[in-house]
Amino acid sequence: MAEFDTLRGQLIGDETFISLDELCRHCTLEVEEVIVFVQEGIVDPSDEVVRPERADGWQFHISCVRRIRTAVHLQRDLGVNLAGAALALELLDRIAELETR
Repeated sequence: MAEFDTLRGQLIGDETFISLDELCRHCTLEVEEVIVFVQEGIVDPSDEVVRPERADGWQFHISCVRRIRTAVHLQRDLGVNLAGAALALELLDRIAELETR
């Protein structure tokens, strides 16, 4: 009988929030880089979780991982600046919204 490795994971729902440190780990970025993404409006700390003024207490919706990865891809691979990446993400969000209608 063959042995199988057990895969372990965590189900991620629409209500999942992660800390700033977890977001940095998932996106392989430094805290300062994520703060710049917040300043550019690419991601926002969640209003549903207490939003302290200090960055080390910020919580982000799990969807921010995808947004930051997309912005990093646009920036690093395509040469788009952060303001352009923010605009592109807004347009992609709008397209997705229209498609769901």
